[in-house]
Amino acid sequence: MPRYLIFDLDGTLIDSCAICVEILSAMLAERGSTHVIDPQTARPWMSVGGAQMVAALLGPACGDPDAEIAEFRRRYAIMQTRADSLFADVADGLARLHNAGHKLAICSNKPQNLVENVLRDTGLGGLFTSVVGARAGVPTKPALDLLTIVLADLGVALDQCLFIGDSEIDHQLADAAGIPFLFVTYGYAHADYVAPEDSFDHFAALTSAILAGHHA
Repeated sequence: MPRYLIFDLDGTLIDSCAICVEILSAMLAERGSTHVIDPQTARPWMSVGGAQMVAALLGPACGDPDAEIAEFRRRYAIMQTRADSLFADVADGLARLHNAGHKLAICSNKPQNLVENVLRDTGLGGLFTSVVGARAGVPTKPALDLLTIVLADLGVALDQCLFIGDSEIDHQLADAAGIPFLFVTYGYAHADYVAPEDSFDHFAALTSAILAGHHA
């Protein structure tokens, strides 16, 4: 049974939509913009990458894209992620998996400093052997580069791993790497995404399936 579990972060462990909408809404308010971000409409944008998400949600108020994403990330870096941003049963489930001897890792397109902040704020940091977020000069998922860094950190081969995520991008990454993919349905996948057979509506069900060895 694979003992190394590699998780996406946003949409899989953390519901980051609210904090992103809060930051972007503050930016709009400071500009006197009347543009309003609908939290539900915003959800699918959480998985497409920061720059595209910020541009889409700022809409007509978006200025220079590079400046906008830099400002968004500056604000994000000084905000605290609330523990209740964790999806239901994530903290307990990760602890159970860790205590059962699984090695846990993060592979996220979120910038490295923000990933580390989120894990610290939510108390999850100590559970992960490897934490890999986006960094300069390294292509993001679904390219294999970030996953390659995770594997090097863990010192393992692909056939010892599972990938757990919530979006088409995560699925594409797992397929390209040739490792089993487990999908959580509550995240940021687009409505037309066809969920794979190994799909879970709740993190508790995912945890139980992994512990029982019932997965691809």
